[in-house]
Amino acid sequence: MASAGKKKRISNVTNTQPSNNGAGSSSGTVGDGQVSGFVEGSIIRITMQNFLTYDHSIVHPGPNLNMIVGANGTGKSSIVCAICLGLAGKTAILGRGDKVGLYVKRGCNKGSVEIVLHKAKGNLVINREIHVENNQSTWLLNGKHSSQKTVEEEVKALQIQVSNLCQFLPQEKVGEFAKMTKIELLEATEKSVGPPEMYEFHCELKTFRTKERELEVRTVLEKASALEKFKQRNERNKHDVERYYEKKRHLDNIKMLEKKKPWVEYETARKELEGVKKSREDAKKQLKTVRESQAPMLKKIQHIDSQLRPIENQMKDKTVSIREASQKCKQKQDQLDRKHREIEDIKQAFSLKQTEAADRQKRISNTRRMIDDLRAELANVGDQSDVTPRINAVNAELRRIQEEKAKMEGEKADMRREKDNLNGECRLLKNRLRSLDDMMKIKEEKLRGRSKDTYAAVQWLRQNKHIFSGNVYEPMMLVISVRNPNHAKYVENHIPFNDLRAFVFQKREDMEKFMMEVRDSQNLRVNSVFAPEESCATRAPSRPIESLKRFGFFAYLRELFDAPEEVMSYLCNQYKVHDVPVGTDQTKAMIKTVIEEPYLKVLYTAEEKYSLKKSFYSGKTSTSNSAVRPSQYLTMAVDAEEKCQLEEQIRVRAIDVQMSAMQERTAKLDHCDNELRAQKKGLSEMKGKKRQLEQKISTKQDSLRQMEQGGIDLQKAEEETKAQISAVNSQKVAIVAEFMAHMKLRAKLSMEKVYMALETVGMTAEKTKLETDCREGSAELRVLEQACAMLEQRKARLLEMCKGLMRRAREICNMDPGESAVPPDLHTVSIVLHISTLSPPFILPAFSQLPDTMDEIDAMLNEERSRAECFTGLSENVVDEYNRREQEIKNLEKELDEKSNALKTYRQNISEAKERWLNPLKQLVEQINDKFSDFFRSMQCAGEVDLHSENEEEYDKYGIRIRVKFRSSTQLHELTAHHQSGGERSVSTMLYLMALQELNRCPFRVVDEINQGMDPVNERRVFDIVVRTACKETTSQYFFITPKLLQNLQYADEMTVLCVHNGPHMLPPNKWDEKAFTRRCLRRKGK
Repeated sequence: MASAGKKKRISNVTNTQPSNNGAGSSSGTVGDGQVSGFVEGSIIRITMQNFLTYDHSIVHPGPNLNMIVGANGTGKSSIVCAICLGLAGKTAILGRGDKVGLYVKRGCNKGSVEIVLHKAKGNLVINREIHVENNQSTWLLNGKHSSQKTVEEEVKALQIQVSNLCQFLPQEKVGEFAKMTKIELLEATEKSVGPPEMYEFHCELKTFRTKERELEVRTVLEKASALEKFKQRNERNKHDVERYYEKKRHLDNIKMLEKKKPWVEYETARKELEGVKKSREDAKKQLKTVRESQAPMLKKIQHIDSQLRPIENQMKDKTVSIREASQKCKQKQDQLDRKHREIEDIKQAFSLKQTEAADRQKRISNTRRMIDDLRAELANVGDQSDVTPRINAVNAELRRIQEEKAKMEGEKADMRREKDNLNGECRLLKNRLRSLDDMMKIKEEKLRGRSKDTYAAVQWLRQNKHIFSGNVYEPMMLVISVRNPNHAKYVENHIPFNDLRAFVFQKREDMEKFMMEVRDSQNLRVNSVFAPEESCATRAPSRPIESLKRFGFFAYLRELFDAPEEVMSYLCNQYKVHDVPVGTDQTKAMIKTVIEEPYLKVLYTAEEKYSLKKSFYSGKTSTSNSAVRPSQYLTMAVDAEEKCQLEEQIRVRAIDVQMSAMQERTAKLDHCDNELRAQKKGLSEMKGKKRQLEQKISTKQDSLRQMEQGGIDLQKAEEETKAQISAVNSQKVAIVAEFMAHMKLRAKLSMEKVYMALETVGMTAEKTKLETDCREGSAELRVLEQACAMLEQRKARLLEMCKGLMRRAREICNMDPGESAVPPDLHTVSIVLHISTLSPPFILPAFSQLPDTMDEIDAMLNEERSRAECFTGLSENVVDEYNRREQEIKNLEKELDEKSNALKTYRQNISEAKERWLNPLKQLVEQINDKFSDFFRSMQCAGEVDLHSENEEEYDKYGIRIRVKFRSSTQLHELTAHHQSGGERSVSTMLYLMALQELNRCPFRVVDEINQGMDPVNERRVFDIVVRTACKETTSQYFFITPKLLQNLQYADEMTVLCVHNGPHMLPPNKWDEKAFTRRCLRRKGK
């Protein structure tokens, strides 16, 4: 802190509230009078009353660099808000609450901000009183009531622009500076450091260019195009007028022809009607003659029909009798066929008996031969030794094998049951492993929905994990496994999402390699962290959880989830998860007692998070609480260790090997069993062979006796067969006699039917001849009848047509209903027409001069219509349109000359305005670039600023482009919100603002906590640049807000350090004794 110009801070209001905030200044003068070193519009004093965290406080900034320092939450940004709202700024600039009433301290009905601005002719005092009830403000200007518009005009006159990020950069808008487009940055720079007229010239140029385009495209080019079209159209219309008159003559001829046509049609129809009447009378006479000539033939046909009817009935009866006789003949023939088949069956039965007798003789011979063989074999069988002991020994060995096999079968059954159980367990393990894979996929989909870049980086890491030397872990939300899904919300609320989607590295060089590939090469926005070198995963908590269970705490946050060692080490080191207890509703009920416990900084109840802060001065504890948000990402827990154990458990069990050995042993026992059984069978056969032979011989002898006793008498069977055949033949003779009688009857009936048919044929032939003659006369009669009917219809149709044609002819010629002759004026007199004074008269011919037949009239009509149709696109308005367009051509030529002159004037104005704007702007950008490049070179980096435009004539597309390079291995890249890291964007933003500082025409600049994302090296370099630049005599006032400062920084005497403190035991401003505070500090240093 500078030692020169120190003085006591002044406050004229005593704060009696339990919580006070204070801001101290180390530079300035007492009172609000004229002071030295301040530029026009600089802030001399800021007074806040019931504003945000302040009850009452007065801030006296210095004329140069003002460092506002204080811990988070003490009220540094509240001073920034007071500057913005006190100078009529909008709440949207601050990025906090959208209503001004939200900036009044909680529990108060109103608050106020008073700002004193330096002016050479007398300081300007602006007071804004904010009312919570109606969200309105009351303004005072130098102690007098005023309007917000008047205050805005006064502020604007002092070149103060709180809406310009190049002048006023609050904490919530720091990130938006890099998001500004090149065009927005140019406009902000013009307003901030350019001459007052530069931005006006730019706006004037854009307006001129817009009007020039409108004038050139919408007016001059459109007028010239329309003029040319009008001239071309009128040139064509000269010929169209002449064609119009020619078409008119043809159309009038068509009208005369159409008037005569119905009269010709009527005359033609009348003549046709007379002819039809005469034809109808002739047809009636001929019809009468034909009817009289057909009467005798019809009577004779009726006589023949009366004779044919009885003969046809008799023929039908004969046909029925013949059909019955034929049916009986067929029945007798079927009976004869059945008797033939019966005789064949008798013969076949006798043949079967013969075959059976021959087979019986063969079986008897074979049986006798087998008995002889068995007797010979029985004679050859001698006395055999007793094989019973050997059979008993074999039986004992078989029993032993059966017992061993039964024992092995029991063991095999136990093994099969065990194998079935193991298979069931294996299926369950596989299902569990699949469910774990599905849960991992769900978590990956959630990650892709929230951050596609992080998801793409995960895919890249899985394919390239081998290039890293240490352990690399995917985003924490994928590797953290919450043991109970109900506890996932505590983990998510404690660990920010930016770290949940961060990759964790064991080694720093691996992280740099990963970020260079993913962020720099692939332009992916990802986060990464590296674990501490010394593992913190097993770090012990401040006190055992057992001592906290009486408050309802059941575990520390670390015990609620599993994670790899490096991930857990990072979380313990960064977020103290090993020392954050988690409680229940009981904890919530005892919260007042809980917060008095030592060593507790953060704790969780069932639904809330509590943060505890202990004052360094008073030892009192302040708390803040917030609701625990529901879990979104960690509910689906995937235990990586469990997954590995499941994969190890799913393997081939040793039970299969044991069962294979058991199977081989069983096969050997089966082989021994089969051999013993074969041996036993041989001994048993040897023992019972003689007895078997005797039994077989006895059986065969019994069979032989049965076969000899059951013989068939073939002679008797032959006699019976002959008798049966003779009886059947006698039946056949009777059936043949009946069949012949029926055949004779059918032949007699057929002959009688033939005689009747011959008689019928003769009579039918005569009838057919008569009918043919009659039919020829009938056809002629029908033809005549149809002709008469058609002639009658035609006569009625022609009569109606004649009447219609007469009415139509009268209507066309405008005749009275009673008139039936053509008017004389149309029949013999020609009509002379004068259509226009521009065309010669022509004569319309009369009816007598036009054709008298329909074909000639139609031919002439077609010819006239064809000629008229050749003149398309013409109307009676052609001449009027031609004259009207001639007048429009003259008007357009005059208007086009006026617009062309105006366009030349606009282009001349644009050229002059461009020279006034572009040359100073290029010089200004060059100066900014020199400063910006120098600042970056001093930091061993590179940066440049240039004026960018794709088209020199498009003045609304001009912009300022900032390009930076922080590593020697990369190229210059344009500053954007995505390419550079947060710290790099902060450095670039800060250095650009410092490049504007010496050129700045604004009275002050505010930058709030821009150094938060910088690493210590860059922060120190940027601080040195800020001190050197902002402390020059030629620069304006500068406010730099930060919650922390590095140690051993270089300060300047021109600096003013404002320390903001917050706590329940802060002194009121009027009781602050700076000298006593200094003496105490010196006394402590002496000790």
